[in-house]
Amino acid sequence: MSRRILVVLSVLPLILAGCKKSSTLAKLDDKSVPAASASATAATPTPPPAVDRSAKVIVLCYHRFEDNPHDSLAIAPADFRAQMKELKDNGIEVVSLKDMLAWRRGEKSIPPKSAVITIDDGYVSGYAVAWPILKEFGYPFTMFIYTNYVGAGGKSMSWAQLEQMRDAGVDIESHTVSHHDLRHAPKGQEYNAWLHNEVYGSKDILEQKLGVKIVAFAFPYGTHNELVRKTALEAGYQALFTVYGQHMGIDAPADQLGRYAVESMHPDVFKAAVNFGNNDGVAPGVEAAQLASAAMVTQPMNEERIPNTRPVIKANLASMGEVEPNSVEMRVSGFGLVPAKYDPQTKLVSYEFTQNLVPKTYTVILSAKVKGRKMETRWNFTVDPSAPAAGKQAATQGT
Repeated sequence: MSRRILVVLSVLPLILAGCKKSSTLAKLDDKSVPAASASATAATPTPPPAVDRSAKVIVLCYHRFEDNPHDSLAIAPADFRAQMKELKDNGIEVVSLKDMLAWRRGEKSIPPKSAVITIDDGYVSGYAVAWPILKEFGYPFTMFIYTNYVGAGGKSMSWAQLEQMRDAGVDIESHTVSHHDLRHAPKGQEYNAWLHNEVYGSKDILEQKLGVKIVAFAFPYGTHNELVRKTALEAGYQALFTVYGQHMGIDAPADQLGRYAVESMHPDVFKAAVNFGNNDGVAPGVEAAQLASAAMVTQPMNEERIPNTRPVIKANLASMGEVEPNSVEMRVSGFGLVPAKYDPQTKLVSYEFTQNLVPKTYTVILSAKVKGRKMETRWNFTVDPSAPAAGKQAATQGT
């Protein structure tokens, strides 16, 4: 027994020494782990993304795709396919709306000459005609949908078709509930509550029906005001689109991003859009920009129905800037160039028809040069003898 006790006593210091040494090593190991991790982290920092801030992007806006187009919302499929090919031939890269927004946030780069393709409203031809053509070229695109039109029959798309497009990667965004001019509520409705539903409600319906996140909003007819823009930004939209066609840089205002409204009857709009050389704000030459009728006061107003068969067409050009007086031109669909008069003092351009107009929709195209750059705006009005008479002429009141 005494010998066993002596052995244990002789070994005990060695065990205690070993435990102490192991504990010390363990503490050293514990301290070394974060030190090594910190060192590794410091040695391989994540580089910021390389973003080309000098890139330019155009946003193209389409509506219907049909043979023999006869109004300002339609384009022939053959013309649309030719335009998609022209983008490729001109070295203009088609990018998704999501990529454009990521570029604006500084998260990724886009090619120097980029284009975003958008299709408004929800006509079934966007699904049946445009989508197959866009598939041929491998182009991403965005559908701006107003929810009351989905499943309405006729030329409208169904929710099932939208789901199919969503599943294939097509981006779907908001174009309000009813496609009404957001500056004015329909008769009998309280404006603020109605506007809230158009902006917030359309977003909620699309998100609930399709299980997507809606981040972009397109103003019907391109018309808006300060309250409309404020409401949309508060609703969580990251980008608001009008029809003010322009070659946009990375810092273009998020609440008024321009789009070129393209259709077969006016091929000059597409030509201006793809002409990056003269429209980038750097190279010399003539810049053609498409201004929305919302940017100025017009008579008749955009989309207005009037009973007068011999109307006076007026527009206040103050919002264009310093217009070159001799460069002002007005064209009317079915009539071509008309002898409009421009008053540099009042900034008003006007033309009075001397013959009766047949009841139908007319397009007014107004262009002028500002500091050597050609600016253009267009709007529609409809002659309808059954429409109520208008009040005081708006264009004479300035902007």
